[in-house]
Amino acid sequence: MRAAAIALALGVAVPAAAQTSVLVVSGLGGEPRYQAAFRATGFAVVDAAVHRLGVPPARVRYLAEETAGDARVAARSTKENVAAALQTLAGAAKGESLVLIVFIGHGSARGGEAYINLPGPDLSAREFAGLLARLPTQRVVVVNTTSASGDWVLALAGPGRIVVTATRSGVEREETLFGQHFATALATDEADRDKDGRLSVLEAFEYARREVARVYERDQRLRTEHALLDADGDGIGTLEPDVAGGDGALAAVTYLDAGVGLTVGDAASDLAAVRDSLQRAVVALRGQKDRLPAADYERRLETLLLELARVSRELRAREGRQP
Repeated sequence: MRAAAIALALGVAVPAAAQTSVLVVSGLGGEPRYQAAFRATGFAVVDAAVHRLGVPPARVRYLAEETAGDARVAARSTKENVAAALQTLAGAAKGESLVLIVFIGHGSARGGEAYINLPGPDLSAREFAGLLARLPTQRVVVVNTTSASGDWVLALAGPGRIVVTATRSGVEREETLFGQHFATALATDEADRDKDGRLSVLEAFEYARREVARVYERDQRLRTEHALLDADGDGIGTLEPDVAGGDGALAAVTYLDAGVGLTVGDAASDLAAVRDSLQRAVVALRGQKDRLPAADYERRLETLLLELARVSRELRAREGRQP
């Protein structure tokens, strides 16, 4: 395929198309209302992944406080089962495929460590970062919707990772609203601001962030959660990402869907994978502008943009849209 060959010649990794995997972990509720709320949010994410994002059920795994009553729950959300689920993902998620991991529940920060409360021993951000080492080539998106989750940003930061937290620090310990609105972003068309039929990490983040702010303003309450996004791996989250650069630019071209409407292995699906890789390559190159000779930067950028435009035109034509 010409597009893939050119992409590889440009040093752009081309992932297998439609290879999104999802792991959802809802932790210890402590009270019936929290147990019900966490479980419902988990199911909302799972259902959205399958029915709207197009992820095959076999690549969606849900760990919850209790397993009884619903076949969608694969196992209890113990630390051991989280580790086992990551090992399974590591074996199944090939190359540059995307892995979305969503944490739901109560979080805490103590003794310089950030945790999610699970049945049995709690899981720390540092421990989970060690587990992520099993996914060295995959594009990993971790969304921690728990209270006191802000410190996970620095703990999990690394190349090829995007980290979203419901709070900006471990000090924000009140119940969070971010998770339920993030689930809504996955499940509906409301978050798709550019109406291209795809959902980027940035779009989902911005939708949930706006809805959280709206609820606090409506209820005239002091806001106790401020979501962060780190997409460039520097461990510094931003409250208001800018699509023109930095965290926002990369999150804007990282898509959570599995190529909805495309068939794995067909020409359109392969083109979509190349387009996405080219878009990320453009963002990455622009981030290196100050470290490259001007002529080299301009030459490489022009080559990438021309190929991106050509691939995008061909993809639109194959999908029956206007070129």
